[in-house]
Amino acid sequence: MEAFQICGKICIFNKIDPLKTIMIIPNDNRTHPLNGLVLIGGRSQRMGSPKEKIKWHGKEQVYYLADLLRNYCKDVYISCRPEQLDEIAVGKKMASNYAWLPDRYKDIGPMGGILTAFEFQSEQAWLVVACDLPILGPEAVDYLIQKRDPRRIATAFISSKDNLPEPLFAIWEPYSLPIIQQMFAQNRLSPRQVLIEYYALCVQAPDLQTLTNVNTPTEAKIAEAMITKKSQSS
Repeated sequence: MEAFQICGKICIFNKIDPLKTIMIIPNDNRTHPLNGLVLIGGRSQRMGSPKEKIKWHGKEQVYYLADLLRNYCKDVYISCRPEQLDEIAVGKKMASNYAWLPDRYKDIGPMGGILTAFEFQSEQAWLVVACDLPILGPEAVDYLIQKRDPRRIATAFISSKDNLPEPLFAIWEPYSLPIIQQMFAQNRLSPRQVLIEYYALCVQAPDLQTLTNVNTPTEAKIAEAMITKKSQSS
């Protein structure tokens, strides 16, 4: 057992595995308010066009996800690269109905969006969702929130591909911020590695297709067929 202070709380790191550390915040039963964060800062190079603009569910994916998270979160923000704001400003009027949060960290991937969100509102928990998850729906969000353990640094689904936690559909608790900052300072930029090393709560997704992500036109066609099949069977 090793104990130290983080975010003003005494934290216990129970080392049951040399490579994994369970972080639990004792004597703190608070459930921090939940904000939503939709990540669209990727450059979609393999797709050839912006993934956040694909209309899987009748509207651009970025707005579909933001509207979905509004049903569960106190506030919802769209995480983007600073230069994307210029495109948004001259784009559709619909963009003005949403809150945008440009990354403060350049070219470090999704960790930059997560860091920016926590530094913007550090006392909130963040439900982080990447824009390349077209199968994601309310059932998955419901289930993840039901399974949330606010004493852990995060709650995440396990990927069926590699049995590892999925950091880009996960609830990140405020206690994770100093850890993310430390890993950033070490140039370790993998949010997944944070979840692995600090043993986030990992749960099995009720639908294995939930974490299907899309990065290429071929994968987009497969996802479109999956969505069509699900809608026909419902």
